[in-house]
Amino acid sequence: MPKIVFIQHTGESQTVEARPGQSVMEAATANMVRGIIGECGGSCSCATCHVYVDRDWFERLPAADTMELGMLEGAVEPGPLSRLSCQIKVTEDLDGLVARIPAGQA
Repeated sequence: MPKIVFIQHTGESQTVEARPGQSVMEAATANMVRGIIGECGGSCSCATCHVYVDRDWFERLPAADTMELGMLEGAVEPGPLSRLSCQIKVTEDLDGLVARIPAGQA
C-alpha cells in the first residue's frame, strides 16, 4: 500500500498507509492526522483538508480543477503548493507523497 507522509508545522511527521482509489484526505482522517478535518466529507466544499504538497510531488499530481482552485482561495494560509487533500486520489505512484499541514489548521 502507498504511504503518505503528513508533516505538521512543528516538524512532527506521521506516515499512514493509503488504499489506492481513496483520497489523501480519507487516508488522513482514517488515521486521525491532526489538522485534516474534511468537514464536507470530500465533496470539495469546505477546504478543511488543505495541505501544502512538497514541490517534487506537486508537479506529479493532476492539476487542480476550477472548483478546487476556488475553494483554495478560502483556505487557511493558501500558497503556491496548496491542494485540497480530498481532491488527490491515491495511486501506487504516490507512495511517499509528502503533505504539509498549515499552522492555522493544527
